[in-house]
Amino acid sequence: MKNPYSMVFGKEPELLISRAAQFNMVVRDFTEENPPYQTYLITGVRGSGKTVMMTDLANHFRKLEDWVVVELNPDRDLLNSLAANLASNQKFAQIFQNAKLNLSFWGFGLEISGVTPITDIEVALRQMIANLGKHNKKILITIDEVTNNSNIRAFASAFQIMVRQELPVFLLMTGLYENINAIQDEKNLTFLYRSPKLEMKSLNIGMIAEKYQITLEVPYEDALEMAKCTKGYPFAFQVLGYLTWENRGNYKKVLPEYRQYLEEYVYEKIWSELSVKDRQIAYGIANCSSGKIKEIRAWLQMETNAFNPYRKRMIKKGIIDGSAYGVVKFTLPFFERFVLENYEE
Repeated sequence: MKNPYSMVFGKEPELLISRAAQFNMVVRDFTEENPPYQTYLITGVRGSGKTVMMTDLANHFRKLEDWVVVELNPDRDLLNSLAANLASNQKFAQIFQNAKLNLSFWGFGLEISGVTPITDIEVALRQMIANLGKHNKKILITIDEVTNNSNIRAFASAFQIMVRQELPVFLLMTGLYENINAIQDEKNLTFLYRSPKLEMKSLNIGMIAEKYQITLEVPYEDALEMAKCTKGYPFAFQVLGYLTWENRGNYKKVLPEYRQYLEEYVYEKIWSELSVKDRQIAYGIANCSSGKIKEIRAWLQMETNAFNPYRKRMIKKGIIDGSAYGVVKFTLPFFERFVLENYEE
């Protein structure tokens, strides 16, 4: 039997712990007769399972007869890419031809005699999707790791118009908190503020322990200790499982390699993206083992109104957990040690 765990970032692993409640919420909302939402934003820290959740949902909708899933690259011209994807489907191409949509200007179809070519890509897309809607087709568009660039802004503006015109289009986008937030702050994209977010938080420790016990055939006590070593962080769950599998269930032996892998593949990138002040706050948290905000502020010599904005931002980034009153803790395993070892005044 091959190793069921994966250390490849962004790839859907063979072994997953389901986020059933969030998954079912999206499926229910998208498939209702009058969908309450046509957009969902999936956010979380690196390695939290954003891409895996989006892939899982995309695979579900691909199995439904009247749905078509289109994956778009956020660094390409998204409107042209969407039109090209739809036109490349032979069944859809026939629908467009029967509707006498002349898409020859864009190179998407045959020129139709006596019909003026459509020269505006947004007009072309709206007519293409409207005709697909007449054949009971629904389009799910997925975009992974979005940033606030011109391609995304142009696409989101066009998508907003399609939704207002009640076209059967649906959108899933993943991104880091700061990138999603930057897009939502665009004045002409206010509809994204009303779009619900799925925050990829920590997995259940008990579920992780059960998976480890079954797949690695280790005592439950060892499986539970392994689960605690992940803090519920999805990427850590995969890495520790993979390394332990390769070392025949001896998780203690692989802990140094496990920590090194997390640091090199995730933490160094997260650290590089934090502001100087964010790093200072993180250093204060790492130096106060109790996690009590009062003690952290005293150590940092910061007042409440100065500390709180950074605390809230780091919670939204998924780096710290502030669910317990008056206490914050890092969500990532061994991150305290990483901060202590890498912080520079």
